[in-house]
Amino acid sequence: MMANADGVIGVSDHGGWAVLVTASGDGALLDRRRVELVDDDLPKIPHHSEGQRLPIDEAVALVEQVRVSAERHAKLGLDAVAMAVGERINIRGVALRHCPALPPSIAERIKDYRSQNVADWVMYRKTLAGAAEARGWAVHWYDAKKVLVAAGEVLGIEDLDAHFVNLRKSIGPPWGQDHRIAMCAAVVAARAR
Repeated sequence: MMANADGVIGVSDHGGWAVLVTASGDGALLDRRRVELVDDDLPKIPHHSEGQRLPIDEAVALVEQVRVSAERHAKLGLDAVAMAVGERINIRGVALRHCPALPPSIAERIKDYRSQNVADWVMYRKTLAGAAEARGWAVHWYDAKKVLVAAGEVLGIEDLDAHFVNLRKSIGPPWGQDHRIAMCAAVVAARAR
């Protein structure tokens, strides 16, 4: 059976979890879900929080442990989407928020105030990107401040808010800002292909 639609998974990530919305370039919602990105017994933001209270060697080891867990969870999350959409959807990639530049080592990221505030989110995005690339999917990077406008332009919709209110009415909750951003990122990335 041939896939009858192409889709991209848009991601809106947070500390330790993410919303994944799969959409086509014409704006069709294909799948939505929340996934955990780290084991329950591990800290969600080790660069920013737990790592600040540990000696640097222990903090680095903790971040590495969280990163390994995040790699496993990223793979499981993308596998779950692929299984759910089956052969009816041909997933072409993922869309992730841009990552700011960070110092090269974990120790430097933990010590640098600006870096420790974003390093955990970058870690989760990079594990999702790695899991997508391992599946042969393209990785698209988006600017969360611009993606809503870009999606409106791509879809030719002037009132994107009304569009999403109607979509939420038709599909029911959950549907919040994370879903909107993830869907817009997926649509823009799918259309860019």
